[in-house]
Amino acid sequence: MSDAEATDSQRPLQELQSLLRKFAADRDWEQFHTPKNLATALTVEAAELLEHFQWLTAEQSASLSESQREEVRMELADIFLYLLRLADKLHIDLVAAGRDKIAINAQKYPAEKARGSHKKYTEL
Repeated sequence: MSDAEATDSQRPLQELQSLLRKFAADRDWEQFHTPKNLATALTVEAAELLEHFQWLTAEQSASLSESQREEVRMELADIFLYLLRLADKLHIDLVAAGRDKIAINAQKYPAEKARGSHKKYTEL
């Protein structure tokens, strides 16, 4: 991937991070947005997402009603925004981190060994 392509893929995230910075600054919330607090909020939001699936079967979870889907959509947005804010506070490029993690996982889980298996890489 070229540098220009990498920059283009990161631009929407950077724009969203700028919006989040302004949102927090306008409300004087910077004082609350410590990495610890943001990580805590991220975990709370992830638990709220899980509530929507808690007692559903696999089939039910794959065919949510429109209202359920919208609720899940908003929980995912909360998670995404807290994650972006945390990464911004820690100066972590999430796109680069994601690419790096996929490369690491490709080494840990070679397709020829991991295909169709739920085993951890230490068990392959």
